Amino acid sequence: MRLIVGLGNPGTRYRGTPHNAGFLVCDRFAERHHMAGENRKFQGSFRRGRVYGEDIGLLKPETYMNLSGEAVREAVRYLPLEGEDIILVFDDIDLSRGYVRIRPRGGSGGHLGVESVIDHVGTGSFPRVRIGVGRPAGQRQAADHVLAPVRGDEKQRLSETVDRAVEALDTILEDGIDEAMNRFNGLPPLGQEEEEGRA
Repeated sequence: MRLIVGLGNPGTRYRGTPHNAGFLVCDRFAERHHMAGENRKFQGSFRRGRVYGEDIGLLKPETYMNLSGEAVREAVRYLPLEGEDIILVFDDIDLSRGYVRIRPRGGSGGHLGVESVIDHVGTGSFPRVRIGVGRPAGQRQAADHVLAPVRGDEKQRLSETVDRAVEALDTILEDGIDEAMNRFNGLPPLGQEEEEGRA
């Protein structure tokens, strides 16, 4: 079994914000593969289905971002999987907007949700799909940037980036992590043409 964990914050207040990119990817992945509806389980929203002949779980922790590891640990204890069977999906302000990057393992990179998962599961040896949301412009605080709803052109770019992340998940599951990294890590950011046109 594989467990795809999308990080975010629960509630309508955070819907459509960059910090909830992991939730958006889970929802769109479930739509693409016609997975069953969500249930309240493991301190989060959970669903399960068969994708590419494999048993796949989707988990959106509802513990708030900084405590995400509590929900993941509960799922790992109950389900037939190890920490290495997790695929973690999350936003990354250190990655420019429009990028999707895949890593086979690693540390938290300062992301408190990722740090919580590593601490509670006891390993960082799981793949992760990073969704670039970029750093805020000017004097804007990072928290204000990732917790504010995305609007205008950026809303479309985030949606397209989420689609690319779903494609990356499909490739990981069907062809393996190495093929996914080769296929996606070298792609230019989505929306680059629009930015160059405004320059």
